[in-house]
Order: sequence, then C-alpha cells, then structure tokens
Amino acid sequence: MTENRRQILEMLAGGKITADEAERLMSALYGEGNGDSRATMSDAPTVKPRPKYLRVMVHDESRDDSPTEVNVRIPMQLLRAGVRLASLIPVQARDQVNDALKEQGMQIDLSQIKPENLEELVDQLSELTVDVDDKHSKVRVFCE
Repeated sequence: MTENRRQILEMLAGGKITADEAERLMSALYGEGNGDSRATMSDAPTVKPRPKYLRVMVHDESRDDSPTEVNVRIPMQLLRAGVRLASLIPVQARDQVNDALKEQGMQIDLSQIKPENLEELVDQLSELTVDVDDKHSKVRVFCE
C-alpha cells in the first residue's frame, strides 16, 4: 500500500473526510477523472473497483403455498458507520455484549473492531461469492 493511500484511509477512519471524498482522492491519486492528476495509471497498481454493496439473495420453494424471495442490498458504508458507532459503546455495555456473544458461541470482542480493520475486511469481501443450492432453495451472497 502506498503512503498516499494509507494517509487517505487514515483520514477516512479518523472521520476527517467522508467516503466520497476519499474515493475522489483515490481517483485523483491513480490518475482517473479529469486528467489534472500527476499520477498516471501506469504508476498505480491494478485496482479493482471497491464493492459498494453486500448482496444477499434467497429463493426458497420449500413451502407449498408460495415461494419465498429475499433480495437484500446492504451498503458497505453502513458497515463502516456501524464500526465507528461500536467504538462509542460504554465499556460496561460492551463487556455485556461480548459475554452474550460468547454464550451464543461467537468469539467476538467488540473492543478489537477498528475502522482500519474493517477496510481489510471490505477488501476481502470483494472476492466473496457464496452460492448454496439444494433441491428447494438457492442462496447467493456476494459483493457488487
């Protein structure tokens, strides 16, 4: 990761700029857009477009009366906002939530979730595609 990119992501994580501003800075950094940028595409590594949504689609025909259709599109920006809000949870409440999650078999510590970690997760989600097919149901989870 280049130093300029790291600085942009740190400003975004720190709430100094919005996601749209970060996207414009990244575009300028990699020579996209109006052509005023000093960097060129040959200077930049190949960058895939970042996913903007996590999509969950379900088609279930197991019921006799009517098939169930689910089509949910979750903005990645909502995930980012949730991580920033999680940092505002008081310590005592966060401990209670962590305990409840552990009781349900989920070993997650909310205090360890940081905006910079989320960006790594979002980068990995861009490669995610989950397809589940069985006799009556189809489930797809992917990023777009």
